[in-house]
Amino acid sequence: MLKIKEMSYSEKYAKVMDSLKSETTSTFSFVQKSLGDQALVELKKLQQEVLKPVPEDASDKQKYEIAYGNWVLAGGVIFGFVRSKLGEEGIERHIRVSVDAWKRENASPAIYLLGLIRFFSPGTAFSMIVKNSAYQTQWLGTSTLSELSKSKAVVDIPHCPILDYPGGEDVCVIGCQKIFPTAFAEQFKVNMKFNRQGKSCVETLTPVK
Repeated sequence: MLKIKEMSYSEKYAKVMDSLKSETTSTFSFVQKSLGDQALVELKKLQQEVLKPVPEDASDKQKYEIAYGNWVLAGGVIFGFVRSKLGEEGIERHIRVSVDAWKRENASPAIYLLGLIRFFSPGTAFSMIVKNSAYQTQWLGTSTLSELSKSKAVVDIPHCPILDYPGGEDVCVIGCQKIFPTAFAEQFKVNMKFNRQGKSCVETLTPVK
């Protein structure tokens, strides 16, 4: 097991709020373009019904937990709404929009630098990406980087809290197993595969060849 610096609850809260804002913004644009203004009003109403307010005087841990629940519930509403209006073809289109939005938001000079490092030392670049990802994704839940070499990494997720919420199945299957891996492969040249057993999961990462 490799030790990764622990993310604070304040940072986890900021991460989940950023993700909620990003995914909501890209989805609202997609729905408006695909279905029109009335459908957008309907989606906003459905989403607002499941969101809980985050008290300003709550602790960072409480803020994070409430925001996390909002993120999963909002995602469940989004995927359910898109499927009901546009079917599975609409889900696939929404995945593409979400992948492109994620890549734009994560674009930075560091991506170019990683490309240079990958050119000279693919294994080093892979290890850097995995370690950074292990830290940056802590807001999603508890996980352990149990194996890391220059050609493979294994992340153990003993219990995924996403699946504790209504709509969590769609967030897991569409968000975690389709949107995120596609964006990760395209931007960081790293494959991400999941072996899920109930609410636990083993994530395996390998360099794109």
